[in-house]
Amino acid sequence: MRTPTPRVVVLLAVAACSSPASKAPPEPNADAAVARVTAGLRAAIAVKGEPPASFSLAERMAHYKVPGVSIAVVDSGRIVWARGFGLKQAGTSDSVTATTIFQAASISKPVAATGLLRLVEEGKLSLDAPVNDYLKSWKLPENRFTATEKVTLRRIVSHSAGLTVHGFPGYAANDSVPTVPQLLDGAKPANTAAVRVDTFPGAISRYSGGGITIEQLAMSDATGEAFPALLKRLVLDPIGMSNSGYDQPLAAPRTAQAAAGHGPDGTMIEGRWHTYPELAAAGLWTTPTDLLKWAVEIAAARAGTSAKVLSQKMATEMLTAQKGAFGLGPALAGKERGFNFGHGGANEGYRAQVTYFPELGRGAAVMTNSDNGSALAQEILFAIAAEYTWVDFAPREIAPIALDSAALDALTGTYMIDKPEKITLSVTREGTKLFVEEPRYVPRTEVRLLEARKAIALESGMQFSFIADAKGKITGIDLPPMKLKRSSAAPASSAPRR
Repeated sequence: MRTPTPRVVVLLAVAACSSPASKAPPEPNADAAVARVTAGLRAAIAVKGEPPASFSLAERMAHYKVPGVSIAVVDSGRIVWARGFGLKQAGTSDSVTATTIFQAASISKPVAATGLLRLVEEGKLSLDAPVNDYLKSWKLPENRFTATEKVTLRRIVSHSAGLTVHGFPGYAANDSVPTVPQLLDGAKPANTAAVRVDTFPGAISRYSGGGITIEQLAMSDATGEAFPALLKRLVLDPIGMSNSGYDQPLAAPRTAQAAAGHGPDGTMIEGRWHTYPELAAAGLWTTPTDLLKWAVEIAAARAGTSAKVLSQKMATEMLTAQKGAFGLGPALAGKERGFNFGHGGANEGYRAQVTYFPELGRGAAVMTNSDNGSALAQEILFAIAAEYTWVDFAPREIAPIALDSAALDALTGTYMIDKPEKITLSVTREGTKLFVEEPRYVPRTEVRLLEARKAIALESGMQFSFIADAKGKITGIDLPPMKLKRSSAAPASSAPRR
């Protein structure tokens, strides 16, 4: 999984490009639903008193510069349709289909956790023993934080072990790829820091891809099996995830089946994709259909109607909150009939999301081959939620305030930072509306004001604030984790765009 960067592109929901659609073999009565979903994409924010905005998939792919998208949907506990749209690689005629594989990025984590829990049930691992008991090829250094509280697999898989390193950028086609012990120590050729304990295990919930990589090593060390083969045996084959694998780099026979990753400007990543030795954290290649097979199986195990990989007791524990919003692998949300589990994913050039409502037997998975796919995936999921009546899953409704022309003009201008990379955000006005735009990363996006100096982007739901000095003059923008200073350059024109 790529380490989140402070790019406005990520925060304000960037990019995508449309192309012809292709279909998997049609399921009975699915075409009408597909047509309604692909014509009814919805932005993250709805404005109270205004008609809800609705978009077609083709126009939103073009808006976000996303070459290809794959979607699968579950209703009544079964996959009712799966479709591919657009292209595996921009500028070609190679269409995405339902069997095109994408990097799942962090969705790799809950699937890997399924294998971990199966090993626990087999007695080969324990969730609550110190993880160092199972590590042979490398040991997690002990320190004052581990003197009284131990790093355990339960804490690792639920992101509460006090471990560092949020995510990973992967390795480009010509890069040397480190071994797992090298990357855990931050030793060359690793491109991330050492994974260490820097707070008391169990004290806080903090996402750590580094911790999941320790989990990966513990599973292999305890069994003596290579991780890709281990997950194939424990999880992928029993569930029938026939288009999935943790092979990194991707084996030559499967490269023709894969969608290439693309940057925010729509251009292909050099070498088509990055390699991720952090297999459990970010290494899964898969399809939306296979991800939903996994979700349906976990829900069935929890209900006691299947035991292909986990017992009812273990599946129930997997979907029980441990600390924060995580169970033993999946992210959890909602209550009662609105309870859902899943995960998002963000690797270099790929964005994905899987969501499943076990009480409803409904869910969906969306995979894209673009850095700008997150906002598009969310809009697709809102359309699916409306079509299949998901509980408590809809755009957020806001009641924005109105400002006079002078107050709006005071907010317009150019805001920028130079580090860690140069970001230039322009705020312009058309009549009573404000828009933001970043030349490289952020398409022109309308924002509304929740308060006099607090704004929200309608497409992504990202909020930011205008910073003022003691005299009330606007001096910058606070866009966590960035603060953009107001440029001395003249404000962007507020003349209408045509």
